[in-house]
Amino acid sequence: MAKAEAGPVTFYPTDSTIFAQGDKAGSVYLVEFGTVRICRVTSDGRRQINSFHFAGDVFGFEAGDERQCYAESVDGAGIRVVHTDASGVPAHRLLQLALTSFASAQHHLLRLGRMNAVEKLASFLLDLLDRQESDNVVALQMQRCDIADYLGLTFETVSRVLRSLKDGGIIKVPSIDRVEIVDTAALAALSD
Repeated sequence: MAKAEAGPVTFYPTDSTIFAQGDKAGSVYLVEFGTVRICRVTSDGRRQINSFHFAGDVFGFEAGDERQCYAESVDGAGIRVVHTDASGVPAHRLLQLALTSFASAQHHLLRLGRMNAVEKLASFLLDLLDRQESDNVVALQMQRCDIADYLGLTFETVSRVLRSLKDGGIIKVPSIDRVEIVDTAALAALSD
């Protein structure tokens, strides 16, 4: 999207709310930098993270007039509001972005419903590697509890699986916010 199609960049500090569950829907948002998590609180009070969005991603598509989820900045994010009724945004571009978002949601549902913990984490790391367009290093802007809430796992399980992948020589963890993929083929085999 060209910057002329969107409003100015607004900075959202770490863990700040971009929009709330129940807010009026209408605009979509373009991530200029940083990471955004889209969450929903379940009826029993638990948080489910539905998606993560990175620079270049658009989020905030809703089928109705009310926000079904809330959006937060993970690590300090620069966001532009894109008004869907603006004449400068081609309808085919908005449709393409919405369909991409839908396809990601379908893949995430498959991940949650049909994969075990190792498969979920392997698939997640490969997805991040692809989205970040890196040769072998994944930047983990989100915390382990965010990853757990996204994958439907516990914090302890995420830590245990990462340790297992590290002990197996498939990944290295040089720091808490970086994972180096040592054996992409082995990681891909685990994600099937």
